[in-house]
Amino acid sequence: MKWVTRLYVHVDRTACPWLIKRFIDPKAEFLFVPVEKIEETVKKDKATPYDAPGVELGHHGDKCSFDAMVEKYKITDPAVLEVAKIVRAADTDKMGMAPEAAGLEAVMTGFGIVSKDDYETIAKASPVYDAFYTNCKLKLIREKHKAEIEKLDRKERRKFLKEKLME
Repeated sequence: MKWVTRLYVHVDRTACPWLIKRFIDPKAEFLFVPVEKIEETVKKDKATPYDAPGVELGHHGDKCSFDAMVEKYKITDPAVLEVAKIVRAADTDKMGMAPEAAGLEAVMTGFGIVSKDDYETIAKASPVYDAFYTNCKLKLIREKHKAEIEKLDRKERRKFLKEKLME
């Protein structure tokens, strides 16, 4: 399936390809076009538009395109829902919603500047979202198993967390 968005990707438009590839469409192809070419590209390439004005998978109220995809595709993974908070905070300039938001915004700004094109930016961004996803999973595991974890030394704790991540 093809997906189309605006040129010069940033937070939401780097997070959405990660979400699409990991949870919606592993064989997704992405197209980046000027905003005025989105409608034409949708028709010509039968592409699904996202993070563009007036599209279903765009900003609605306080929510960003990442949120729209999570809702539409009924993604309920608790760690993805935590990543969504970070993306929303960074993309809507509400950095106080998630402590990681300012760092995410800074990294995506840097990638956008140093990358040769949007394809390179999303390739560089994917491991960052993988790391946020893993960190969110770890946060949830730590909350759930707090009493057990407190009894472990550093080595045992690391082993325990790695095993829980693999479940």
